[in-house]
Amino acid sequence: MDRRPTNRDGHPVDPVPFVVVAGLGAMLTLSAGPLYGLAYGLSLRTGVAAAAAVTASLIVGAYYQFVWRAAPDAVDGAGTDATRLYYMGLALGAVILALSLPLF
Repeated sequence: MDRRPTNRDGHPVDPVPFVVVAGLGAMLTLSAGPLYGLAYGLSLRTGVAAAAAVTASLIVGAYYQFVWRAAPDAVDGAGTDATRLYYMGLALGAVILALSLPLF
């Protein structure tokens, strides 16, 4: 019996990308989130609650992207990968900019 998670079509997919993205995202969000909340003037309780909410949404988004929408047999073209990489770079730049605002 195959114990791997299945995508929306019922095919088993590799859970490793989901686990890595969800684990790293949760680690970073839960460790740095409350500190940045304090820097923005939130109480510690509110900062922890906001970090937990962001972590939950990150885990749901990672599951949707890496498990539910996964197409194990299909291979995306290089153009699709480059476009996704470009948008991920823009999103990362926006996150870094938002995280650096309390430092100014």
